[in-house]
Amino acid sequence: MVLRPEVLAKLSFFNELDYETLDYLARHSQHYDAIPEQVIFLQGEASKGLYLVESGWLKGSKITESGREQVLRYFGPGETINEVSLFLDIANPATLIVLEASSVWLIPRETVLGLMETNPKVMRGITRNLAKRLLYVVNLVEDLSLLPLEARLAKFLLEHAEDSIFERRRWATQAELAARLGTVPDVLHRVLRSFSEAGLIEVQRQQIFILDKVALQDKTKLS
Repeated sequence: MVLRPEVLAKLSFFNELDYETLDYLARHSQHYDAIPEQVIFLQGEASKGLYLVESGWLKGSKITESGREQVLRYFGPGETINEVSLFLDIANPATLIVLEASSVWLIPRETVLGLMETNPKVMRGITRNLAKRLLYVVNLVEDLSLLPLEARLAKFLLEHAEDSIFERRRWATQAELAARLGTVPDVLHRVLRSFSEAGLIEVQRQQIFILDKVALQDKTKLS
């Protein structure tokens, strides 16, 4: 299987590059047909390079020795993973786990670094994306440290809903959402039930409907 240059052209990293450069990157990429629960890489392992999600969903997680998981981010189609290791030559800072059948590409570190040294457009794209990831991590740390669970859940639903509907993918169980929100399933269930009883949301099997957006927005504020 060969990565198509037009897939790379859609990424902010590479969307300013000419076809020859995109084709070079595509020909040096390695493909993974990944299945649910497959581990692409482990926290602490040596980094191989930059990963690209062509289709499917994965998650980056920190897992403690006791087995407690904190989901850092979900990655979907068109997203890149592990940019920080390109610059620092460090071990993977988190574990990458497949949530549903996915098509994933690896661009080796040496390939990306070689282009960064000769093509300033690649450097600009990667720097821009790193800045966005840094802002995301700062906001995540702020939410986990300062906001109560009610506020974190309300903010999560509002940010991920489209037309006041949060679509729950097959893998988006309460245990999975709890790991993303920094809590445990039983506690998350109680907060979801309280939101439902207050008329803020309606919970169905694969969807959560936002019924009162203003009241839910109020829940995101620090008291």
